[in-house]
Amino acid sequence: MIYRSLVRPLFFRLDAERAHHVAFGGLRASMAVPGVGALTEALIAPRDERLAVHAFGTRFAHPIGLAAGFDKDAIGHHALARLGFGHVEVGTLTAHAQPGNEKPRLFRLSADRALINRMGFNNGGSAAAAPRLAAPRRFPLGVNIGKSKITPEDAAADDYATSARRVAPHADYLVVNVSSPNTPGLRDLQAVEKLRPILAAVQDAAAEACDGSPPPLCVKIAPDLSDEDVDAVADLALELGLAGVVATNTTISRAGLRSHATLVEACGAGGLSGAPLKARALAVLLRLRRRVGNSLVLVAAGGVEDADDAWARIRAGASLVQVYTGFIYGGPLFVRRLALGLLDRAHRDGFSSIEDAIGADVEPAPRAVADLH
Repeated sequence: MIYRSLVRPLFFRLDAERAHHVAFGGLRASMAVPGVGALTEALIAPRDERLAVHAFGTRFAHPIGLAAGFDKDAIGHHALARLGFGHVEVGTLTAHAQPGNEKPRLFRLSADRALINRMGFNNGGSAAAAPRLAAPRRFPLGVNIGKSKITPEDAAADDYATSARRVAPHADYLVVNVSSPNTPGLRDLQAVEKLRPILAAVQDAAAEACDGSPPPLCVKIAPDLSDEDVDAVADLALELGLAGVVATNTTISRAGLRSHATLVEACGAGGLSGAPLKARALAVLLRLRRRVGNSLVLVAAGGVEDADDAWARIRAGASLVQVYTGFIYGGPLFVRRLALGLLDRAHRDGFSSIEDAIGADVEPAPRAVADLH
């Protein structure tokens, strides 16, 4: 494949963050050429009604989407959708613009098909992003919000609420990110007693901004939570009437890596994404499904490299599956390969559609996903 044999080696000669900016800028520029975006989408976007799923009151052409973190500032979601993503989640956006952590802050572990990042929510702020989010579109859009680094913990709820007011009117679903390891103290907010007022404040702010009809609200959790804490967050989501949970963010663990220890140590602190995350991310997803049944929409992320990984997440209860690191390593046809691979596996396992397979590996058997939110 040209991407793996030629394009990727060239980009991987660049610093990881520089390569991201070059590739993302090139994508946006090419898709801005009249006709190129439409032609690209026509050629590679998966199109089969059996792939469609329903979640958050919205029809998704297929379950494979782009996770938050790639388009942090909502500057290229339209271009990304042309690559065939079933949905795009932008952000993380914060109430205050911030530069993020010092560079270098993004690293590749090629032997592990992984990335380590300590970006630190670098973005221009939710106020600047709101007009871009308001532009008309033809694909489902999620908006991920986080706490500004300068905001103290006791003001976190107001900080999240500020961003929610700005972006909620333009989102098909909204995600509260309390699970990035790259903002000091952020993961502490996953504790139920701290998370409850944040989620309640976001709910109120979104409802106010949307005249009582806010977008569905999710919380994104870390894979490093204990099983008991996963249960506690799931119970809180049910208590507050959230729409779903995104599982999972990156991990601070370095267990089981094949990359040389010197290289891993040189990367320093940060969140690990990619193949090493898949087992724990799947375990968290299964635990959530057993805890909440089909009362919440579950969005799977972390370590999805191929159609087998995506299929396992669907059967474990995910309505939507997000990719990031796998996309970096897999290239522009990655989404198409995953989506068509899901069809093959559904046919092999005797399902007439992807939607019919959601939660198939978890008892009791779920109702149709169309019954969800």
